[in-house]
Amino acid sequence: LAQNSAANGGRPVLFLIDEVLSGTNSRDRRVAAEAVIAALVASGAVGALSTHDLALTEIAANPALRGVNVHMQSEDPEQPLAFDYRVKPGILRQTNALAIVKMLGIEIDPVLGQPHAPEIDV
Repeated sequence: LAQNSAANGGRPVLFLIDEVLSGTNSRDRRVAAEAVIAALVASGAVGALSTHDLALTEIAANPALRGVNVHMQSEDPEQPLAFDYRVKPGILRQTNALAIVKMLGIEIDPVLGQPHAPEIDV
């Protein structure tokens, strides 16, 4: 990456990465993503990483990366995909996967966290 920065004539580099290394396991993904971000920052780049993987929020704790966690959220828990697109500080503590599943008509047992099998007439 340092070579790429030099090849870029020393101009600033902006990176925007969405769901880096998606499809890999969380621990592997977290370590590898931090290495990628560290290499970019070391070469003088600045940017943003978006993710739903809470393990990746730990990357911001690395002082060398000068990172900060921010989030966007839906103001209405019944409409988990109705984002206000306003950036707020910190890590989002509200989840949306269970609300989306509920929108599909699948009820989740709030105590056990297991789906109730829908009744099927045969």
